[in-house]
Amino acid sequence: MLDWPPSQNTRPASLDTIDLTMLAALEGNGRITNAALAARVGIAESTCTQRLRSLGDRGVIRSFRADIDPAALGLTLQALITVRLGTHGREQIRGFEQTARSLPHVLTAFHVAGADDYLLHVAVASAAALRELVLEHLTTHPHVRHVETQLVFEVLEGAGLASTAQPV
Repeated sequence: MLDWPPSQNTRPASLDTIDLTMLAALEGNGRITNAALAARVGIAESTCTQRLRSLGDRGVIRSFRADIDPAALGLTLQALITVRLGTHGREQIRGFEQTARSLPHVLTAFHVAGADDYLLHVAVASAAALRELVLEHLTTHPHVRHVETQLVFEVLEGAGLASTAQPV
């Protein structure tokens, strides 16, 4: 049995049109200066700074980071790997999650509902590296019952979250 309620913030943040405009601008360019962001939304720079801090404090903005192209690092092969666990006790789930977080080349790990338990997005240098990741790290894990791999031909970016949000 998992912890309930979830530790993540499940209540929507109260956002106005200025917040949403700021979020949309940041999704488009996370390196926009405070001055440019303030000018874009039509508020004072000090107000912009306060609103950004508030968005971070409330967990709306989780982090700022670089979006690195795996191919630029020689990791030209991407795959989605579904993982099904044999048992679903708290210890098994936490054990696999710890493994997934520490696996080389895992870009994102999703704990999902349905027939499978996890979906891993990975980037590797070659088919041999993908084979090694699957055979040496996943299929040998004591709690894993089934693994299936799908190659990614292309990653398409979506419109983003701020484009669909409504003021609350």
